[in-house]
Amino acid sequence: MNRSITVTGTASAGAVPDLVTLTLGVETRSGTAAKAYDDAGRAASAVAAALHGAGLQNRDVRTNGLNLRAELVWVEGQGQKVTAYVASTNLQVGVRAHADAPSVIAAAIAAGGDAIRINGIEQGFADASAVTAQAQQAAWQDALARAQQYAELASARLGPVISISQLPTHGAPIPVGGLARAYAAEAVPVEAGESSVSASVTVQWELLES
Repeated sequence: MNRSITVTGTASAGAVPDLVTLTLGVETRSGTAAKAYDDAGRAASAVAAALHGAGLQNRDVRTNGLNLRAELVWVEGQGQKVTAYVASTNLQVGVRAHADAPSVIAAAIAAGGDAIRINGIEQGFADASAVTAQAQQAAWQDALARAQQYAELASARLGPVISISQLPTHGAPIPVGGLARAYAAEAVPVEAGESSVSASVTVQWELLES
C-alpha cells in the first residue's frame, strides 16, 4: 500500500490598497410615510449628484437597500402608537483613486446634511490578482516545508504530488464603522495602511522510502 502525506499551507501577502469602498446611508424621519420617503429620495439624489460631481462614474455608485418603517411607542391603555416614519437607503461607493477619498466623503456629507450616515469604509484592491498570486505562492511554499519536515520525521521523502486543493482566498479589509452626523465639510484623512489577501492550499504527496 502506497503511503502518502496531506498538508495544508497558508500564507498572506500585503500591499498598499488602491480602492476605497464606502457605505453611505441616508435616513429621514417624518410624521407621514410619504413625506419620509420623499425626503429620503431627495437626500439620496443630492448625495449621488455630489458623488458624480466629485468625479465618480455611474459604475462606482450603486443603491443598496431601501427601508421604510414606523417608529412605535407603547402607551399605557392605548397600545402601540406611531410616533414617526423613518425612510433609509444605502449607497455603495467605490473610490478608485485613494487620494480622492477624503474629498468624496466631504462632498457627500455636504450634500446630505443631517440625513447622511457613514456606515462603513473598506480598503482593498481594484485588481487583487497580483497580491493573490503572491499569497498562493507563499502558501505552496508553506505546505511544501511542512510536508518535507513530516516526511523526514517519518524517515521518508516526498514523491510526486497526488492532489492539490485550493481553498477560497479572502482579503483582509480595514473596516471603520460608525454613524456620522455632519455639520461641516472638513475632509477627514483616510490613511491607506496595508491590506492583505490570504491563501490556503491542501496538497497530498506520495511518500517514498528514504
